[in-house]
Amino acid sequence: MKKIVGNSLDYIGLHTNSQLNWNTPVPELICRTMDAKQGFLTDTGALACDTGRFTGRSPKDKFIVMDDLTEDSIWWGDVNQPFKASAFERLHQKMILYLSSKEIYVQDVYACAAISYRLNIRAVTEYAWQALFVHNLFIMPEPKELAEFKEDWLILSAPGFFADPATDETRSANFTIINFSRKIILIGGTAYAGEIKKSVFTVLNFLLPRRQVLPMHCSANTSAQGDTALFFGLSGTGKTTLSADPSRKLVGDDEHGWDDTQIFNMEGGCYAKCANLSQEKEPQIFNAIQYGALLENTCFHPGTRRVNYEDISETENTRAAYPLDFMDNIQASAVATIPRNIFFLSADAFGVLPPIAKLTQEQAMYHFLSGYTAKIAGTEMGVTEPRTTFSACFGKPFLPLHPMHYALLLGEKLRNNPIQVWLINTGWTGGSYGTGTRIPLEYTRAMITTTLNGNLQRVSFTRDTFFGLQIPDSCRGVPSAILNPQNTWKDPDQYRITARKLIQQFMQNFSQYMDLATPEICNGGPIVEKSI
Repeated sequence: MKKIVGNSLDYIGLHTNSQLNWNTPVPELICRTMDAKQGFLTDTGALACDTGRFTGRSPKDKFIVMDDLTEDSIWWGDVNQPFKASAFERLHQKMILYLSSKEIYVQDVYACAAISYRLNIRAVTEYAWQALFVHNLFIMPEPKELAEFKEDWLILSAPGFFADPATDETRSANFTIINFSRKIILIGGTAYAGEIKKSVFTVLNFLLPRRQVLPMHCSANTSAQGDTALFFGLSGTGKTTLSADPSRKLVGDDEHGWDDTQIFNMEGGCYAKCANLSQEKEPQIFNAIQYGALLENTCFHPGTRRVNYEDISETENTRAAYPLDFMDNIQASAVATIPRNIFFLSADAFGVLPPIAKLTQEQAMYHFLSGYTAKIAGTEMGVTEPRTTFSACFGKPFLPLHPMHYALLLGEKLRNNPIQVWLINTGWTGGSYGTGTRIPLEYTRAMITTTLNGNLQRVSFTRDTFFGLQIPDSCRGVPSAILNPQNTWKDPDQYRITARKLIQQFMQNFSQYMDLATPEICNGGPIVEKSI
């Protein structure tokens, strides 16, 4: 940790000639954003901002510095692109010089609710509303802790600073660069605040496995009796929605760690997608968007300050960033017991996977490595075609280590604890997208509730023909007819053709892990003879 004297950034070479705003209170950050004409208050009091050109992450412009610490440990490739240490130092100094002439904002925050793994982060941002984002998304120290705060990691975020690819060795003018040796993250040329959040997650995905802690891209909730559940899933599968259960306490909506005795939230807030958000369907999230919350790239109803969540003309990736305690029913400590149930969520647009299925440990590791969902391609002349998406460990863009590290850690924890893993299809049934129908949210909620109550363990199961999954024959609150997808298709032959097509894509994706996969993991895959 670096020691500083007073509220100064001289120790990093940032000798600002302008005002330095240190741990600025939320009301002042909001006022300064509005004074700079960078945001507006909505009718609920939330601050609405526009992130500009970038309304999402730019993974092709994310780099990790290659040096003695990282050269032999990072999973280099498309996800983790190497960056020269010398180029990093030059770019770092250019950013310091740029920020020295700006009015800047500093936020001191923690990552990881479990004190044993706590990471002290100092975020230096160019915009006041980015400081608000950091305040909302991470864990705020107590006033007495701020007085003695010493950072482990430094983040410099300057949306107005643009790299010159020809001289700075970046791909484009925007960039995110992580230096594990220097413990510095540089973010420039983009105002999308999610880059800050996910850079810290990437850092923790590197650090925690060294301490036998599994970092997870998942949401979590728990009951009054301490029955914890985890929800893994890619964007659009229902991870945030399904974990926001009024009958259970929310531990966190996106990032958690799991050691030998507990799971813990890495953050202090939520970053919820809010496209088509409504009070009726997601009341906890809707009501959390109040004064102090930050909205990104949303639109208003004409002539009002009322947000039109159905208007995604700016981007489908509209977001709301708010502290965890803005929600009614939370686990205040953000720490919970080891899970009893784990749910892998997949929006299967092919209509092949069952709405719910029980997985063996081998199948759990296989599907964890696969991280499958299906997205809907654009419609042209009334024709649509689902496309598969595989993201290792349900978070491939944030994995600095090879995915097998995380899969083996999961397997170890499953062997050492009485945990049941379930595969949940929040997508289609009775046919693929365009032919079948979306599985109703009320049915998915009923299946999860029945599982958490322990009632699903009391029913009989049928083995799926193609993936070898165990499908319940009945589930309270759900029509038995939809539980086995083979029975919902009007054309059984078309179901078999589609199932084989999906299996082939699973196998093709998994081939990249075959050299390192254990026989145990390989045995958890689809039934190969059914795919030919």
